[in-house]
Amino acid sequence: MYNVKEYEAILTKLNERLWDLAEIRFEEFESSKLTAGILEEHGYTVETGVGGLPTAYKAVYGSGSPVIGLLAEYDALDGMSQESDALEKKARPGTTHGHGCGHHLLGTGIIGAALALREYADDHPGKGTVIVYGCPAEEGGSGKTYMARAGVFNGLDVALTWHPSTINAAMTGSLLANCQAYFRFHGVSSHAGAAPQKGRSALDALELMNVGVNYLREHMEMTDRIHYAITNTGGVSPNVVQAEAEVLYLVRSRDNESVRELYRRVVNIAKGAALMTGTTVEIEFDKACSNVVPSDTLGQLVYDSMAKVGVPAYTKEEKRYIMGYRGVLGDEAADNDVGLLPEFDMETRGRLCREHPMGDFILPFEPQDVIETASSDMGDVSQITPLLQLQCACFCLGTQPHSWPLVAQGKSSYAIKGMLFAAQTLTEAAIALMEDPELVRKAKEENKRRTKGRAYECPIPEGVVPVAFRKKA
Repeated sequence: MYNVKEYEAILTKLNERLWDLAEIRFEEFESSKLTAGILEEHGYTVETGVGGLPTAYKAVYGSGSPVIGLLAEYDALDGMSQESDALEKKARPGTTHGHGCGHHLLGTGIIGAALALREYADDHPGKGTVIVYGCPAEEGGSGKTYMARAGVFNGLDVALTWHPSTINAAMTGSLLANCQAYFRFHGVSSHAGAAPQKGRSALDALELMNVGVNYLREHMEMTDRIHYAITNTGGVSPNVVQAEAEVLYLVRSRDNESVRELYRRVVNIAKGAALMTGTTVEIEFDKACSNVVPSDTLGQLVYDSMAKVGVPAYTKEEKRYIMGYRGVLGDEAADNDVGLLPEFDMETRGRLCREHPMGDFILPFEPQDVIETASSDMGDVSQITPLLQLQCACFCLGTQPHSWPLVAQGKSSYAIKGMLFAAQTLTEAAIALMEDPELVRKAKEENKRRTKGRAYECPIPEGVVPVAFRKKA
């Protein structure tokens, strides 16, 4: 076995450094440099700035087919500052950022698999090529979608990735496609008391848009979601009619076509709100990502690889550590947790969680066409090539993504063991693909069937660039 554990010291240090940096979307300059640097030190050929994104990279090792892509992430979230290992909400001094989705572990685990696969490639020349993609801005930026639009993932035979979770499982089903846009209303200011008739309130238009979208929610598909954040209320003086107001909308549906239709309806509501208030509306498309195309072929492979590696064993200290967070989160949350698979059999999940409070179990792989109502830009990669996401237990059962308890646990030895388990599983799965061309063929045939053979069409229009670059411009 090509053992990731040989690199444990390097990976533990990398994980800690990425957690400390906690760089947010399209600002992951040090995180990108750090992960790419380790790959380069171990013989990978690294190309930076791929897809026109300064914090994205592509690192290549090996030769021949199949060409296997490993998707690394390293972006954090704003508003998630939290001290490590604390059992209460306590912001870390000096930053508002934190790894609230565990992408520091994700990126580190991918590097671990890449280092082990380098050894395999040295021992088996011509058996396959490994490409590590440094993917920025999964959180709110759709970095992979921009990379896909630029053709960065073209030529891959298979893509593998993972996500830190509270359980161990191979992904099943799909995730929603989405799009995001700013709606800026422009009105006319005036004295709200002396001359209200001369004003045209942009804030009124924004509020009417929100009311209209609330009524729309009754007439959407059950899997659809519409979220918003008011980013500009037009000022803090109530005796001035607000001339400017802005809201950011995120629209989700089962696939790109459904998202476009739902977004069209939201746009019409915004135009109607402007018409009702005598204002105008400016719409700026922000970003989008595609729905995930499932792969039962890769799902079974990854499950078999997890079973081969075996779940981690935990020390008494690690058990005490996790029980501390269980006390914070509560038994009910912990006993009814399935990580990123809410549609999994309720009876089985409850029994496993109760019998294994450390999360040291693997959910059986069950091919399903369920649609999970979250989204990820890995969906765009899955539209191009077969893809599978693994999830491994790095946090106490019941820990929610984008929460302070998740940030707090991110450097623990429990989290490190979950990351090493993920890296070893990905290594075994990639080697199996290199040694069995039939597996690759089956995965590609399934992907072709599921996509109906359609060529990939990026949901982000040409000319739209990431918000970080628009701000600079």
